[in-house]
Amino acid sequence: MLGLFSFIGFTALVAVISYVATRSTDETSSDGYFLGGRSLTGIVIAGSLLLTNLSTEQIVGLNGSAYKEGILVMAWETLAAIAMVITAIFLLPRYLKGGITTIPTFLERRYNTTTKALTSGLFLTGYVVVLLPIVLYSGALAINGMFDIPELLGVSKTTALWISVFAIGIAGSIYAIFGGLKAVAVSDTINAVGLLIGGLMIPYFGLREIGNGSVSDGIATLMAENPEKFDAIGNTESSIPFATIFTGMMLVQLFYWGTNQAIIQRALGAKNLKEGQKGLLFASFIKILGPLIVVVPGIIAFHLFQGNLANADEAYPELVTKVLPASLVGFFAAVLFGAILSSFNSALNSSVTLFGVDIYKEFINKEATEKQIVKAGKLFGVFLAMLAMFVAPFIANAPDGLFGYLQEVNGCYSIPILTIIIVGYATKYVPAKAANIAIVLGAVFYILSQFVLKPYVFGKDNYPHFLHVMAILFVINIIIMLLIGKFSPRTIAYEQKFTEEVDITPWKHAKSIGIIVILIVVSSFVYFS
Repeated sequence: MLGLFSFIGFTALVAVISYVATRSTDETSSDGYFLGGRSLTGIVIAGSLLLTNLSTEQIVGLNGSAYKEGILVMAWETLAAIAMVITAIFLLPRYLKGGITTIPTFLERRYNTTTKALTSGLFLTGYVVVLLPIVLYSGALAINGMFDIPELLGVSKTTALWISVFAIGIAGSIYAIFGGLKAVAVSDTINAVGLLIGGLMIPYFGLREIGNGSVSDGIATLMAENPEKFDAIGNTESSIPFATIFTGMMLVQLFYWGTNQAIIQRALGAKNLKEGQKGLLFASFIKILGPLIVVVPGIIAFHLFQGNLANADEAYPELVTKVLPASLVGFFAAVLFGAILSSFNSALNSSVTLFGVDIYKEFINKEATEKQIVKAGKLFGVFLAMLAMFVAPFIANAPDGLFGYLQEVNGCYSIPILTIIIVGYATKYVPAKAANIAIVLGAVFYILSQFVLKPYVFGKDNYPHFLHVMAILFVINIIIMLLIGKFSPRTIAYEQKFTEEVDITPWKHAKSIGIIVILIVVSSFVYFS
């Protein structure tokens, strides 16, 4: 009961602070509601980025993968830091120079309205079908397990799942729909501190358990008795073959951190380029430490449970139950709940933004005022949230290894969108029809590759890894666009205009900090190879 009270208390504290911090923001305007009035500082951006990224499907899923395969799955975390450096130095200056609110807005300027519509549609489809329901489902499972909701309320597991899904969904909707981006970002920042503390407590107490009270002895024992779990290279049968680091892995990371609306929207809300770069680079430093939270506990669980768990995804919750003192369960559940809310409300806020700015204003009411755009976005958000809440409980039969499965499914839209953005910035004469053809063909080719050819034609064991497939299709998409650009170019070269909405003077330490981050990532792979 003490744990439940501490959970409610911490969650309520975050809500009150977020409300107080956002009272002065004008959320009747698009910039105020969708971008927090372009007032976000580096620390707020970093905290929001990390919490948006880190949620239950990642904490539970990656630790489950580490339980099975060891430290090689750290590539999902550490390579993200390199992608964040690239985004900070190369992409963000161009985004802020154009004063864009959404990524599809840039695509409309570079290509045409059809490109924007196709991209927004792909983003929204991915959020509705995959991200929002999965976050709600995995979050509900975590909360139900930590507080034993079925026992507490005297209901079945199925009923408890529905109750938790709607509780998380409603709470997240209040932040995202009625508070706008700044409320999301402020609550994320507070929860980021809590999650870092809570997340680091698990490996701390786990190592103490292994080392009989000594963390250093625990580390020595863990590495000495499980050397195979500390090989970052792996083999061809690994879920992440080492070669994929140089193919699709970096493309996935660059899409996620540099073009995914749910993520990059935090940096788009920066008060200036300097603060945006600070936020991304500070977050990249912390991201390097991510394996301590989402990889190491899985290896600790393997040692403590001797690999006897029937389902690897049970490794993290079982470890928490075993090593965390009962007095800290409420606090840890609260910050975990914050991570769940963060991923849900961030994706929902981005969906609201995409609909209001890119669809409602463009195709439904071209004469819409700022207030009408925000109102339409909020109504769409309510509909989207309810849809996700009703879909989420039916994911109970989803396949094991959810994290890897989600990464594979997301390739349907990640690679096509990344392709047209990179070509859009790198060339001046590639026309709109090249982008429209590439985004449709990219999605169709990937769906045929992974869900027709792989299972029914060639067989899963004889087919290239999905990250390699992504890289191959990325190159094919670029070739298609460049060929179209060569034989049917734009008549006028594209030139990006500086809207002067924010100061785009770069942070003087950005490049040097970025180099340091990249060297640390490379060194970590060398050390564990």
